[in-house]
Amino acid sequence: MGMFQSKYVVLCAFVVRLGGFLFGYDQGVISITLVIDQFLDRFPRVSEDSSGAGFWKGLMTAMIELGAFLGAFNQGWISEKISRRFSIVVAVCIFVVGSVLQTAAQNYAMLIVGRLIGGIGVGMLSMVVPLYIAEVSPPEIRGSLLVLEEFSIVFGIIVAYWITFGTRYISSEWAYRLPFLLQIFPAILLGISVLFLPFSPRWLVSKGRDSEALATLTKLRRVGEDDPRVQAEWFDIRAEVAFHKEVVETTHPSLGVSGHRSRGAAVKLELAAYMDCFRQGYWRRTMVGIMLMFFQQFVGINALIYYSPSLFETMGIDYEMRLVLAGVLNVTQLVGVATSLWTMDKLGRRPLLLFGSAGMTVCHIIIAVLVGLYFDSWGDHKDKGWVSVAFLFAYMLIFGMTWGPVPWAMPSEIFPSSLRAKGVAWSTCSNWLNNFIIGLITPPLIQNTRGFGAYTFFAVWCLVSLLWAYFMVPETKGRSLEDMDQVFGDRAGTGDKIRRKEILNALRVRDARPNNASA
Repeated sequence: MGMFQSKYVVLCAFVVRLGGFLFGYDQGVISITLVIDQFLDRFPRVSEDSSGAGFWKGLMTAMIELGAFLGAFNQGWISEKISRRFSIVVAVCIFVVGSVLQTAAQNYAMLIVGRLIGGIGVGMLSMVVPLYIAEVSPPEIRGSLLVLEEFSIVFGIIVAYWITFGTRYISSEWAYRLPFLLQIFPAILLGISVLFLPFSPRWLVSKGRDSEALATLTKLRRVGEDDPRVQAEWFDIRAEVAFHKEVVETTHPSLGVSGHRSRGAAVKLELAAYMDCFRQGYWRRTMVGIMLMFFQQFVGINALIYYSPSLFETMGIDYEMRLVLAGVLNVTQLVGVATSLWTMDKLGRRPLLLFGSAGMTVCHIIIAVLVGLYFDSWGDHKDKGWVSVAFLFAYMLIFGMTWGPVPWAMPSEIFPSSLRAKGVAWSTCSNWLNNFIIGLITPPLIQNTRGFGAYTFFAVWCLVSLLWAYFMVPETKGRSLEDMDQVFGDRAGTGDKIRRKEILNALRVRDARPNNASA
């Protein structure tokens, strides 16, 4: 009902969600591309019979994640400087340049550079899109709209995979160049569409444009400026922005006051704000955010997305069937993610993580045993091969229900308001860095361990994630800021809220004075 009552906000969210779609598309497009003959003829360095093919294949695949890490790390100050909207446009431009280079790549080095540049754009989008949605959404639908991040990524993977599945029948190099080219069009659509969306009210207030922020809120909420709900939200945003500025001045007085900082001091302040996440009272929250994203990658999900045809080959599946199964595997993940829109708030985050870790551990162990026993004799044990496939599908469904969406949602819930943006940034950067590592190590892991080594490796990490989640992850379902302080054993959030309330009351008193209603 909240979404039906906030149709304009939902429209804004779906437009910028093209950013998540682009990331998913770039993940999915490489899966079949790695086994297309025309691609291997142009880039023989990644073919199976080439020396060091595992490393070169992993490096090529993982370059987008390395670029995304760089993009996500730098997007914070860019979005603060030029606005969330225009930073999305910058990210789209960078992504398009990377896509053009990938489409036109004539050698391995050009392809690597294209994927690195495209990754920078993807990383910038992964950082700013959730931030923009959180800042334009009313509280009652914010969580549901943020969960759509994982849904958009998986949907992009599916679209890219099946497009590439069809273009592989093209006899020329357009078999792989066309899918690279097609990702430019949704990117351009995003870049143009976002220009028609409103600025973030919080960004407008941070730039001293309070009256514009009020006008934007009335447009987003579809009510008049005198509506008490809009007035309350407007005061809340102004109080939060003032509180953030006060925290910065108090915590780092040696770096100057707002409006009087040198460029060097501004850079130092940005870095110092990131390091504040590791101060006493905050570091446990930061580590939960970072490790959630670490385990999301090390339970093996992107290894399956990038290299699923190669993994199906280790199970004795023929060429055509393993390509079909890899595509259906991605659809299975989408089904799992869709269930989280209900289970996230109904069952809670922690139970989902524990169930996911246990289920994925069992799936990986069974597959590793079967692959290890029958790797050289699949022809005589086809039934064992299909059992392995079944557990691979079970793994994908379980991940989509649990470890897929939860790590994207929890970081925004566990940090106090003064450090939320930087805490989420640490979590996002962790995702990309560990994604890069997985993309790099998986091909040689498959190639050098006869397949079963990869499943064993990920089974161990699934088991570790179970133990870590049991001992370290709190339940955030229905928790307030004060409840979070009780969970983590500090008063970081409570102190923030007390001071923020004092600022809010001061703003109300000031605006209540004659001729100062819209100060």
